[in-house]
Amino acid sequence: MDGTGIASTTNTASETDTFPRIISVDDHTVEPPGVWQDRLPAKYRDIGPRIVRAPLKEMTFLGGKFAPVMGEKGDEGPIGDWWIYEDLHRPLTRLDTAVGYDRDEIKLEVITYEQMRPGSYSVPDRLADMDVNHVQSALCFPTFPRFCGQTFTEAKDRELGLLGVRAYNDWMVEEWCGPEAHGRLIPLTLVPLWDAELAAAEVRRNAARGVRAVAFSEIPPHLGLPSIHTDDWDPFLAACAETGTVIAMHIGSSSKMPSTSADAPPAVGSTITFANCCFSMVDWLMSGKFERFPGLKIMYAEGQIGWIPYILERADVVWEENRGWGGVADKVHRPPSELFASHVYGCFFDDAFGLKNLDAIGVGNVLYETDYPHSDSTWPKSREVGESQMGHLPPDVVDRIVRGNAISLLGLTPDGLWPGK
Repeated sequence: MDGTGIASTTNTASETDTFPRIISVDDHTVEPPGVWQDRLPAKYRDIGPRIVRAPLKEMTFLGGKFAPVMGEKGDEGPIGDWWIYEDLHRPLTRLDTAVGYDRDEIKLEVITYEQMRPGSYSVPDRLADMDVNHVQSALCFPTFPRFCGQTFTEAKDRELGLLGVRAYNDWMVEEWCGPEAHGRLIPLTLVPLWDAELAAAEVRRNAARGVRAVAFSEIPPHLGLPSIHTDDWDPFLAACAETGTVIAMHIGSSSKMPSTSADAPPAVGSTITFANCCFSMVDWLMSGKFERFPGLKIMYAEGQIGWIPYILERADVVWEENRGWGGVADKVHRPPSELFASHVYGCFFDDAFGLKNLDAIGVGNVLYETDYPHSDSTWPKSREVGESQMGHLPPDVVDRIVRGNAISLLGLTPDGLWPGK
Protein backbone atom coordinates (compact mmCIF):
# COMPACT_ATOMS: atom_id res chain seq x y z
CA MET A 1 0.00 0.00 0.00
CA ASP A 2 1.06 3.62 -0.51
CA GLY A 3 -0.06 6.84 1.20
CA THR A 4 -3.28 6.98 -0.82
CA GLY A 5 -4.64 3.85 0.80
CA ILE A 6 -4.61 1.95 -2.49
CA ALA A 7 -2.32 -0.75 -3.77
CA SER A 8 0.88 0.43 -5.42
CA THR A 9 0.37 1.14 -9.13
CA THR A 10 3.98 1.14 -10.26
CA ASN A 11 3.53 -2.20 -12.01
CA THR A 12 2.56 -1.90 -15.66
CA ALA A 13 0.97 -4.24 -18.18
CA SER A 14 4.42 -5.23 -19.36
CA GLU A 15 5.36 -6.38 -15.84
CA THR A 16 2.24 -8.22 -14.79
CA ASP A 17 -0.66 -10.06 -16.32
CA THR A 18 -3.17 -7.54 -15.01
CA PHE A 19 -4.72 -4.60 -16.79
CA PRO A 20 -2.97 -1.34 -15.76
CA ARG A 21 -4.70 0.97 -13.30
CA ILE A 22 -6.59 3.48 -15.43
CA ILE A 23 -5.87 7.19 -15.56
CA SER A 24 -9.08 8.68 -16.94
CA VAL A 25 -8.62 12.00 -18.75
CA ASP A 26 -12.34 12.68 -19.02
CA ASP A 27 -14.59 12.32 -16.03
CA HIS A 28 -16.93 14.95 -14.58
CA THR A 29 -17.69 16.60 -11.29
CA VAL A 30 -21.11 17.83 -10.22
CA GLU A 31 -20.30 20.90 -8.16
CA PRO A 32 -21.61 20.90 -4.57
CA PRO A 33 -24.11 23.69 -3.79
CA GLY A 34 -21.62 25.85 -1.88
CA VAL A 35 -18.85 26.22 -4.47
CA TRP A 36 -19.67 29.85 -5.25
CA GLN A 37 -21.68 30.81 -2.19
CA ASP A 38 -18.69 29.93 -0.01
CA ARG A 39 -16.20 31.92 -2.09
CA LEU A 40 -17.83 34.98 -3.67
CA PRO A 41 -17.77 38.36 -1.92
CA ALA A 42 -20.89 38.92 0.19
CA LYS A 43 -22.34 41.50 -2.23
CA TYR A 44 -22.51 38.86 -4.98
CA ARG A 45 -24.00 35.94 -3.11
CA ASP A 46 -27.60 36.82 -3.95
CA ILE A 47 -26.88 36.97 -7.68
CA GLY A 48 -23.98 34.52 -8.00
CA PRO A 49 -24.51 30.82 -8.74
CA ARG A 50 -26.75 29.21 -6.09
CA ILE A 51 -29.01 26.19 -5.77
CA VAL A 52 -32.80 26.33 -5.35
CA ARG A 53 -35.27 23.46 -5.29
CA ALA A 54 -38.16 23.97 -7.71
CA PRO A 55 -40.55 22.11 -10.03
CA LEU A 56 -39.94 21.56 -13.71
CA LYS A 57 -42.41 23.25 -16.05
CA GLU A 58 -41.11 21.78 -19.31
CA MET A 59 -37.87 20.51 -20.83
CA THR A 60 -36.84 19.55 -24.36
CA PHE A 61 -33.59 18.40 -25.97
CA LEU A 62 -34.00 18.51 -29.75
CA GLY A 63 -31.68 19.49 -32.58
CA GLY A 64 -28.78 19.59 -30.12
CA LYS A 65 -30.47 22.30 -28.03
CA PHE A 66 -31.27 21.75 -24.33
CA ALA A 67 -34.22 23.92 -23.21
CA PRO A 68 -35.47 23.56 -19.59
CA VAL A 69 -38.10 25.85 -18.04
CA MET A 70 -38.33 26.17 -14.25
CA GLY A 71 -41.74 26.36 -12.61
CA GLU A 72 -42.77 28.50 -9.65
CA LYS A 73 -42.96 27.30 -6.07
CA GLY A 74 -46.19 25.36 -5.61
CA ASP A 75 -46.55 24.49 -9.30
CA GLU A 76 -47.12 20.92 -10.31
CA GLY A 77 -44.29 19.02 -11.88
CA PRO A 78 -41.27 16.94 -10.87
CA ILE A 79 -39.00 18.57 -8.30
CA GLY A 80 -35.33 19.14 -9.00
CA ASP A 81 -32.35 21.18 -7.83
CA TRP A 82 -31.65 24.17 -10.06
CA TRP A 83 -28.63 26.38 -10.46
CA ILE A 84 -29.68 30.03 -10.60
CA TYR A 85 -27.26 32.65 -11.96
CA GLU A 86 -28.42 36.00 -13.37
CA ASP A 87 -31.16 35.00 -15.85
CA LEU A 88 -30.01 31.39 -16.10
CA HIS A 89 -32.07 28.53 -14.63
CA ARG A 90 -30.26 25.24 -15.14
CA PRO A 91 -31.51 22.02 -13.50
CA LEU A 92 -29.51 19.02 -12.43
CA THR A 93 -30.57 16.16 -14.70
CA ARG A 94 -30.24 12.41 -14.81
CA LEU A 95 -27.89 12.83 -17.79
CA ASP A 96 -25.47 14.73 -15.51
CA THR A 97 -25.12 11.68 -13.28
CA ALA A 98 -26.47 8.45 -14.70
CA VAL A 99 -24.07 5.82 -13.37
CA GLY A 100 -25.70 3.12 -11.30
CA TYR A 101 -28.89 3.20 -13.37
CA ASP A 102 -29.94 0.74 -16.04
CA ARG A 103 -29.48 2.28 -19.49
CA ASP A 104 -33.17 1.90 -20.28
CA GLU A 105 -34.02 3.79 -17.07
CA ILE A 106 -31.94 6.83 -17.96
CA LYS A 107 -34.29 9.58 -19.11
CA LEU A 108 -34.13 13.35 -19.59
CA GLU A 109 -35.47 14.31 -16.16
CA VAL A 110 -34.65 16.73 -13.35
CA ILE A 111 -33.17 15.36 -10.13
CA THR A 112 -31.99 16.51 -6.71
CA TYR A 113 -28.62 15.92 -5.08
CA GLU A 114 -30.20 13.14 -3.01
CA GLN A 115 -31.17 11.34 -6.23
CA MET A 116 -27.67 11.17 -7.67
CA ARG A 117 -24.79 8.88 -6.86
CA PRO A 118 -22.73 10.61 -4.12
CA GLY A 119 -19.53 10.04 -6.07
CA SER A 120 -20.77 12.72 -8.46
CA TYR A 121 -19.99 15.49 -5.95
CA SER A 122 -18.26 13.92 -2.92
CA VAL A 123 -14.50 13.27 -3.01
CA PRO A 124 -14.45 10.20 -0.71
CA ASP A 125 -17.34 8.63 -2.60
CA ARG A 126 -15.69 9.43 -5.92
CA LEU A 127 -12.49 7.69 -4.87
CA ALA A 128 -14.50 4.64 -3.80
CA ASP A 129 -16.26 4.53 -7.17
CA MET A 130 -12.91 4.88 -8.90
CA ASP A 131 -11.64 1.86 -6.96
CA VAL A 132 -14.66 -0.16 -8.10
CA ASN A 133 -13.82 0.78 -11.68
CA HIS A 134 -10.06 0.03 -11.59
CA VAL A 135 -9.35 3.78 -11.95
CA GLN A 136 -6.39 5.25 -10.15
CA SER A 137 -6.58 8.93 -11.16
CA ALA A 138 -9.05 11.14 -13.01
CA LEU A 139 -9.24 14.54 -14.67
CA CYS A 140 -12.72 16.06 -14.26
CA PHE A 141 -14.63 18.55 -16.42
CA PRO A 142 -17.27 20.88 -14.90
CA THR A 143 -21.05 20.58 -14.96
CA PHE A 144 -22.72 23.90 -14.08
CA PRO A 145 -20.03 26.11 -15.71
CA ARG A 146 -20.32 23.79 -18.73
CA PHE A 147 -17.33 22.20 -20.38
CA CYS A 148 -15.16 25.30 -20.81
CA GLY A 149 -16.85 27.85 -18.58
CA GLN A 150 -19.38 29.09 -21.17
CA THR A 151 -21.80 29.87 -18.34
CA PHE A 152 -19.54 32.68 -17.11
CA THR A 153 -18.67 33.84 -20.63
CA GLU A 154 -22.35 34.32 -21.45
CA ALA A 155 -23.13 36.23 -18.23
CA LYS A 156 -23.70 39.99 -18.28
CA ASP A 157 -21.58 40.99 -15.29
CA ARG A 158 -17.95 40.48 -16.29
CA GLU A 159 -16.59 41.28 -12.83
CA LEU A 160 -18.81 38.64 -11.30
CA GLY A 161 -17.98 36.25 -14.15
CA LEU A 162 -14.27 36.56 -13.47
CA LEU A 163 -14.85 36.01 -9.76
CA GLY A 164 -16.95 32.97 -10.65
CA VAL A 165 -14.17 31.49 -12.79
CA ARG A 166 -11.59 32.04 -10.08
CA ALA A 167 -13.86 30.66 -7.36
CA TYR A 168 -14.38 27.49 -9.38
CA ASN A 169 -10.64 27.11 -9.92
CA ASP A 170 -9.93 27.61 -6.22
CA TRP A 171 -12.49 24.95 -5.33
CA MET A 172 -11.12 22.60 -8.01
CA VAL A 173 -7.52 22.90 -6.80
CA GLU A 174 -8.00 23.29 -3.06
CA GLU A 175 -10.99 21.01 -2.39
CA TRP A 176 -11.84 18.66 -5.25
CA CYS A 177 -8.15 17.93 -5.82
CA GLY A 178 -7.14 18.82 -2.27
CA PRO A 179 -5.54 16.65 0.43
CA GLU A 180 -8.61 14.40 0.74
CA ALA A 181 -8.06 13.24 -2.87
CA HIS A 182 -4.51 11.96 -2.16
CA GLY A 183 -3.34 13.05 -5.63
CA ARG A 184 -5.89 10.84 -7.39
CA LEU A 185 -7.95 13.74 -8.76
CA ILE A 186 -6.20 15.88 -11.37
CA PRO A 187 -7.18 19.56 -11.62
CA LEU A 188 -8.67 21.03 -14.79
CA THR A 189 -9.29 24.78 -14.53
CA LEU A 190 -11.25 27.41 -16.45
CA VAL A 191 -10.34 30.79 -17.92
CA PRO A 192 -12.34 33.96 -18.66
CA LEU A 193 -12.78 33.32 -22.37
CA TRP A 194 -13.86 36.88 -23.09
CA ASP A 195 -10.38 38.31 -22.45
CA ALA A 196 -7.24 36.49 -23.65
CA GLU A 197 -4.95 38.54 -21.37
CA LEU A 198 -7.05 37.67 -18.32
CA ALA A 199 -7.12 34.07 -19.53
CA ALA A 200 -3.32 34.03 -19.75
CA ALA A 201 -3.06 35.40 -16.22
CA GLU A 202 -5.40 32.71 -14.91
CA VAL A 203 -3.38 29.98 -16.66
CA ARG A 204 -0.23 31.26 -14.99
CA ARG A 205 -1.93 31.64 -11.58
CA ASN A 206 -3.01 28.01 -11.65
CA ALA A 207 0.19 26.70 -13.19
CA ALA A 208 2.03 28.16 -10.20
CA ARG A 209 0.08 25.74 -8.00
CA GLY A 210 0.70 22.72 -10.17
CA VAL A 211 -2.21 22.77 -12.62
CA ARG A 212 -1.33 21.41 -16.06
CA ALA A 213 -4.69 21.39 -17.89
CA VAL A 214 -7.17 24.11 -18.85
CA ALA A 215 -10.55 23.79 -20.54
CA PHE A 216 -11.16 25.56 -23.85
CA SER A 217 -13.83 25.62 -26.55
CA GLU A 218 -13.58 23.27 -29.50
CA ILE A 219 -15.07 25.92 -31.83
CA PRO A 220 -14.93 29.38 -30.18
CA PRO A 221 -16.93 31.21 -32.90
CA HIS A 222 -20.01 29.23 -31.84
CA LEU A 223 -19.71 31.15 -28.55
CA GLY A 224 -19.36 34.49 -30.32
CA LEU A 225 -15.59 34.45 -29.77
CA PRO A 226 -12.68 34.79 -32.24
CA SER A 227 -11.56 31.73 -34.15
CA ILE A 228 -8.23 30.05 -33.56
CA HIS A 229 -7.10 31.44 -36.94
CA THR A 230 -6.88 34.97 -35.52
CA ASP A 231 -4.15 36.40 -33.31
CA ASP A 232 -6.65 37.21 -30.55
CA TRP A 233 -5.85 34.06 -28.56
CA ASP A 234 -2.08 34.43 -28.70
CA PRO A 235 -1.59 35.67 -25.09
CA PHE A 236 -3.54 32.64 -23.84
CA LEU A 237 -1.72 30.23 -26.14
CA ALA A 238 1.65 31.65 -25.14
CA ALA A 239 0.81 31.16 -21.46
CA CYS A 240 -0.21 27.55 -22.08
CA ALA A 241 2.93 26.80 -24.08
CA GLU A 242 5.22 28.45 -21.54
CA THR A 243 3.72 26.67 -18.53
CA GLY A 244 3.19 23.27 -20.14
CA THR A 245 -0.58 23.61 -19.69
CA VAL A 246 -2.59 21.25 -21.91
CA ILE A 247 -5.60 22.75 -23.70
CA ALA A 248 -8.46 20.30 -23.08
CA MET A 249 -11.51 20.49 -25.34
CA HIS A 250 -14.60 18.44 -24.57
CA ILE A 251 -17.38 17.68 -27.03
CA GLY A 252 -20.06 20.33 -26.55
CA SER A 253 -17.60 22.97 -25.35
CA SER A 254 -18.88 25.22 -28.12
CA SER A 255 -22.44 25.07 -26.72
CA LYS A 256 -23.53 23.56 -30.01
CA MET A 257 -23.72 19.82 -30.33
CA PRO A 258 -23.72 18.35 -33.84
CA SER A 259 -27.15 17.59 -35.26
CA THR A 260 -28.90 17.46 -38.60
CA SER A 261 -32.19 19.26 -38.09
CA ALA A 262 -34.15 21.15 -35.46
CA ASP A 263 -36.34 18.12 -34.80
CA ALA A 264 -33.61 15.45 -34.80
CA PRO A 265 -33.83 13.29 -31.66
CA PRO A 266 -30.85 13.30 -29.26
CA ALA A 267 -29.78 9.90 -30.63
CA VAL A 268 -28.69 11.59 -33.86
CA GLY A 269 -26.41 14.03 -32.08
CA SER A 270 -25.13 11.35 -29.72
CA THR A 271 -24.00 9.27 -32.71
CA ILE A 272 -22.04 12.12 -34.30
CA THR A 273 -20.65 13.87 -31.23
CA PHE A 274 -17.13 13.39 -32.58
CA ALA A 275 -17.88 15.81 -35.45
CA ASN A 276 -17.06 18.94 -33.46
CA CYS A 277 -13.69 17.45 -32.51
CA CYS A 278 -13.09 16.64 -36.16
CA PHE A 279 -13.83 20.20 -37.29
CA SER A 280 -11.82 21.66 -34.43
CA MET A 281 -8.75 19.53 -35.06
CA VAL A 282 -8.60 20.61 -38.70
CA ASP A 283 -8.85 24.23 -37.53
CA TRP A 284 -5.83 23.77 -35.28
CA LEU A 285 -3.79 21.82 -37.84
CA MET A 286 -4.34 24.53 -40.46
CA SER A 287 -3.96 27.51 -38.10
CA GLY A 288 -0.18 27.69 -37.85
CA LYS A 289 -0.42 27.88 -34.05
CA PHE A 290 1.61 24.74 -33.44
CA GLU A 291 4.55 26.24 -35.31
CA ARG A 292 4.22 29.61 -33.61
CA PHE A 293 3.92 27.97 -30.17
CA PRO A 294 5.94 24.73 -30.35
CA GLY A 295 5.16 23.82 -26.75
CA LEU A 296 1.38 23.68 -27.28
CA LYS A 297 -0.47 20.43 -26.56
CA ILE A 298 -4.21 19.92 -27.09
CA MET A 299 -6.56 17.03 -26.30
CA TYR A 300 -10.10 16.11 -27.34
CA ALA A 301 -12.18 14.62 -24.54
CA GLU A 302 -14.94 12.20 -25.44
CA GLY A 303 -14.24 12.59 -29.15
CA GLN A 304 -13.21 8.95 -29.71
CA ILE A 305 -10.40 8.20 -32.17
CA GLY A 306 -11.67 6.08 -35.06
CA TRP A 307 -12.19 9.10 -37.33
CA ILE A 308 -8.65 10.46 -36.97
CA PRO A 309 -6.76 8.42 -39.64
CA TYR A 310 -8.87 9.61 -42.55
CA ILE A 311 -8.81 13.26 -41.44
CA LEU A 312 -5.01 13.16 -41.22
CA GLU A 313 -4.80 11.54 -44.65
CA ARG A 314 -7.10 14.15 -46.20
CA ALA A 315 -5.41 17.06 -44.43
CA ASP A 316 -2.01 15.94 -45.74
CA VAL A 317 -3.36 15.73 -49.29
CA VAL A 318 -4.90 19.21 -49.07
CA TRP A 319 -1.69 20.63 -47.59
CA GLU A 320 0.45 18.98 -50.27
CA GLU A 321 -1.74 19.75 -53.29
CA ASN A 322 -3.75 22.83 -52.37
CA ARG A 323 -1.84 24.84 -49.79
CA GLY A 324 -1.07 27.59 -52.31
CA TRP A 325 -4.66 28.61 -52.86
CA GLY A 326 -5.84 27.09 -49.57
CA GLY A 327 -4.52 29.97 -47.49
CA VAL A 328 -2.02 28.01 -45.38
CA ALA A 329 1.24 27.96 -47.36
CA ASP A 330 2.69 30.86 -45.38
CA LYS A 331 1.91 29.46 -41.91
CA VAL A 332 1.78 25.66 -42.06
CA HIS A 333 5.21 24.42 -43.13
CA ARG A 334 4.92 20.75 -42.15
CA PRO A 335 2.39 18.07 -43.11
CA PRO A 336 -0.61 18.20 -40.75
CA SER A 337 -0.04 14.57 -39.75
CA GLU A 338 3.37 15.53 -38.38
CA LEU A 339 1.85 18.39 -36.42
CA PHE A 340 -0.75 16.01 -35.04
CA ALA A 341 1.91 13.58 -33.86
CA SER A 342 3.68 16.31 -31.89
CA HIS A 343 0.76 18.26 -30.48
CA VAL A 344 -2.64 16.48 -30.48
CA TYR A 345 -4.17 13.75 -28.28
CA GLY A 346 -7.39 11.88 -28.96
CA CYS A 347 -9.38 10.48 -26.04
CA PHE A 348 -11.71 7.48 -26.10
CA PHE A 349 -13.68 5.23 -23.78
CA ASP A 350 -15.24 2.79 -26.27
CA ASP A 351 -13.74 2.65 -29.75
CA ALA A 352 -12.78 -0.80 -30.98
CA PHE A 353 -12.43 0.44 -34.55
CA GLY A 354 -9.96 3.15 -33.54
CA LEU A 355 -7.85 0.66 -31.61
CA LYS A 356 -7.69 -1.61 -34.67
CA ASN A 357 -6.21 1.33 -36.58
CA LEU A 358 -3.90 2.52 -33.85
CA ASP A 359 -0.83 2.52 -36.10
CA ALA A 360 -2.46 5.18 -38.28
CA ILE A 361 -3.15 7.36 -35.24
CA GLY A 362 -0.03 6.89 -33.14
CA VAL A 363 0.37 5.03 -29.87
CA GLY A 364 1.65 8.16 -28.19
CA ASN A 365 -1.38 10.24 -29.17
CA VAL A 366 -4.15 8.27 -27.48
CA LEU A 367 -5.59 8.62 -23.97
CA TYR A 368 -8.19 6.56 -22.09
CA GLU A 369 -11.27 7.82 -20.25
CA THR A 370 -14.34 6.52 -18.40
CA ASP A 371 -16.77 9.50 -18.61
CA TYR A 372 -18.02 8.99 -15.03
CA PRO A 373 -20.81 9.80 -14.12
CA HIS A 374 -22.43 10.46 -17.52
CA SER A 375 -24.83 8.21 -19.38
CA ASP A 376 -22.10 7.14 -21.84
CA SER A 377 -19.79 6.08 -19.02
CA THR A 378 -18.29 2.60 -19.04
CA TRP A 379 -18.37 2.58 -15.20
CA PRO A 380 -18.13 0.14 -13.46
CA LYS A 381 -16.77 -1.96 -16.34
CA SER A 382 -14.09 0.31 -17.84
CA ARG A 383 -11.45 -2.32 -17.19
CA GLU A 384 -13.50 -5.05 -18.89
CA VAL A 385 -14.18 -2.78 -21.89
CA GLY A 386 -10.50 -1.95 -22.14
CA GLU A 387 -9.43 -5.58 -21.88
CA SER A 388 -11.90 -6.59 -24.56
CA GLN A 389 -10.91 -3.88 -27.02
CA MET A 390 -7.15 -3.86 -26.35
CA GLY A 391 -6.60 -7.61 -26.18
CA HIS A 392 -4.75 -7.62 -29.51
CA LEU A 393 -2.22 -5.01 -28.37
CA PRO A 394 1.15 -5.65 -26.69
CA PRO A 395 1.16 -4.99 -22.93
CA ASP A 396 3.52 -2.01 -23.23
CA VAL A 397 1.18 -0.36 -25.75
CA VAL A 398 -1.82 -0.96 -23.47
CA ASP A 399 0.11 0.61 -20.61
CA ARG A 400 0.85 3.75 -22.64
CA ILE A 401 -2.77 4.15 -23.68
CA VAL A 402 -4.30 3.45 -20.29
CA ARG A 403 -1.88 5.51 -18.18
CA GLY A 404 1.59 6.20 -19.57
CA ASN A 405 0.64 8.89 -22.07
CA ALA A 406 -1.48 10.68 -19.46
CA ILE A 407 1.36 10.63 -16.93
CA SER A 408 3.67 12.29 -19.42
CA LEU A 409 1.15 14.79 -20.78
CA LEU A 410 -0.26 15.95 -17.43
CA GLY A 411 2.98 16.01 -15.48
CA LEU A 412 1.94 13.30 -13.04
CA THR A 413 4.27 11.37 -10.76
CA PRO A 414 5.64 8.03 -12.06
CA ASP A 415 2.91 6.40 -9.94
CA GLY A 416 0.24 8.38 -11.80
CA LEU A 417 -0.70 10.86 -9.08
CA TRP A 418 -1.07 14.63 -9.24
CA PRO A 419 1.91 16.12 -7.39
CA GLY A 420 0.27 19.48 -6.63
CA LYS A 421 2.68 22.33 -6.13
